Amino acid sequence: MKKITAFFMALTMCAYLAACGGTNEESAVPQTETETQQSTDAQTETETQQTTAGESTAEESQSQPTKETQSAEETQPEASEGTTQAASEEESAQGGYEDNFAVDSAAAAEFAEQIKEAVAAQDLEALADLAAYPLYVGIAEDGVSSREDLIALGAEAVFTSGLSASIEAADTQNLTPSMAGFVLSDGSGNNIIFSVVDGELAIQGINYE
Repeated sequence: MKKITAFFMALTMCAYLAACGGTNEESAVPQTETETQQSTDAQTETETQQTTAGESTAEESQSQPTKETQSAEETQPEASEGTTQAASEEESAQGGYEDNFAVDSAAAAEFAEQIKEAVAAQDLEALADLAAYPLYVGIAEDGVSSREDLIALGAEAVFTSGLSASIEAADTQNLTPSMAGFVLSDGSGNNIIFSVVDGELAIQGINYE
């Protein structure tokens, strides 16, 4: 009888332990899943906040110009002004006369004096340097197409006594511009005509009577 009672008590204990163990396992599983879900949610929220913060920083960086960009924009107008000024100075250095009427009397007189000096010295090369080509020369039937062609005519043929005397007596201070240019002479048919060619003064004709 005692053995039977002990046997039933042992069975009851095993059943009780089994029931307690199952209850603990079942209660443990929901607790673990809850903690995992909470941890996952917290991690996801943290990553979302970091991503949002990173995007905001990137947008602010793109929208705000850097110091180098601002500096370049501030100096650009100065560079443009410098370029414009340099171009203007270059045009002034080249002369850039639009036509004969744009030449002031001082510039016309200076160029006329250079012609007089070349004729007085009978320096044909110096005279050739003052001319534009093709050049009309009264003693050349077909004119002169180049500097070399003018020099080939010879100083004796070009600097006739009539031309030399006329240029020597010419007034360089009261030259009057016209469509044809400026006439340098003593009033006779022996003269040298110069005018604006490509923005510069140059001899365009040598006439004889």
